[in-house]
Amino acid sequence: MNPTTIQIIGASLFAIAVLHTFSVKFFEKLAHSQPNHSGLWHLLGEVEAVFGFWALILILFMFYFLGFDEAVKYADTRNYTEPMFVFAIMVIAASKPILVLAGRLVRFLAAVAPVDRQVAYFFVCLSIVPLLGSFITEPAAMTLAALLLRDRFYAQGISERLKYAALGVLFVNISIGGTLTPFAAPPVLMVAAKWGFDMQFMLATFGWKAAVAVFVNATAITFMFAKELSAMKKPAETGASDGMPSFVILVHLLFLLGVVVFAHHPAVFMGLFLFFLGYTTAYSRFQDRLILREGLMVAFFLAGLVVLGGMQSWWLQDVLTKLSPTALYYGATALTAITDNAALTYLGSLVEGVNDEFKYALVAGAVTGGGLTVIANAPNPAGYSILKGFFKDESISAGGLFIAASGPTVVAILAFQAL
Repeated sequence: MNPTTIQIIGASLFAIAVLHTFSVKFFEKLAHSQPNHSGLWHLLGEVEAVFGFWALILILFMFYFLGFDEAVKYADTRNYTEPMFVFAIMVIAASKPILVLAGRLVRFLAAVAPVDRQVAYFFVCLSIVPLLGSFITEPAAMTLAALLLRDRFYAQGISERLKYAALGVLFVNISIGGTLTPFAAPPVLMVAAKWGFDMQFMLATFGWKAAVAVFVNATAITFMFAKELSAMKKPAETGASDGMPSFVILVHLLFLLGVVVFAHHPAVFMGLFLFFLGYTTAYSRFQDRLILREGLMVAFFLAGLVVLGGMQSWWLQDVLTKLSPTALYYGATALTAITDNAALTYLGSLVEGVNDEFKYALVAGAVTGGGLTVIANAPNPAGYSILKGFFKDESISAGGLFIAASGPTVVAILAFQAL
């Protein structure tokens, strides 16, 4: 089938948006060198704004070529549940009571480890927390891990090399760490119901392999940087004396659980989120600033990806159906780096009559490549938003992230292909 004019425009704008995400550092440098237009350059240098910006351009093209009604219909018929869910779960997971509880858990696990406390804390943040993503969802796990790493390590001025290495491992481990269950990882969610992926199947087919890769990745980076981590200043351990009442933590956990349970029902989880905002206002003395702006920017990024991604099925689906299982696995890993892995598995689920090898190759490949770029996996923009301020020029190099995530990605490839 020959693509239409608007499909070609959509694919072209998608390619431009991908290139733009790799060029945000250039715009940040322009903002510093050309202060008269720094506002515009800062906007174009915000990776969270990239896909939303180019999605707007696509809609304007649709107004011109298809007319007002068709353009509005296209925008209205996109599914924005995932951006809304990531926004809600990111804000709740980053609230002070949840972070206090997560900090207590990580400190406890670090305390029982027979190694330096700082080293053990780093290891737990990059291993146990990503695996928790299988239960509290990947966006929540990403938010927690990024904030814990930020406050304990990034804020202390660790080396640029360690910053990138930790980010690469974090992104990869979050992407594969959500595969122990069928409801937590966006690329699994897209196919679980249609292909019959239940809890037992996920654990037996994907989960244990992912867990092996997560621990190998976390162990490798911890060993590589153990000397730098051990030399860092140890922050005061507050533990149970942090002044956070148990009932406040419990209520926040219930809000978090409610949003997770109703992840497919935006009217319900957004209603819960509004109640959550009211609760945090009532008990403001136990709260820090909610990350509403950061959450909205991440949601804007994902919504833009939804709008632009809807125009890519004409070439992506054709590519997927022509590959052998092995080629499909590596193809999905590569394509994930320039698309969203959930969009990739969704398109694969539209193909009828596929066998079990196709299903495994597509899902395994999609989660394997989920750490290579900021657009590869839905939770990545959340981690990017939280940590980017600690990198040079307050921007994360796309090339630096790709290099840092390459090693952990190879470990994931070995786990899914050799085990």
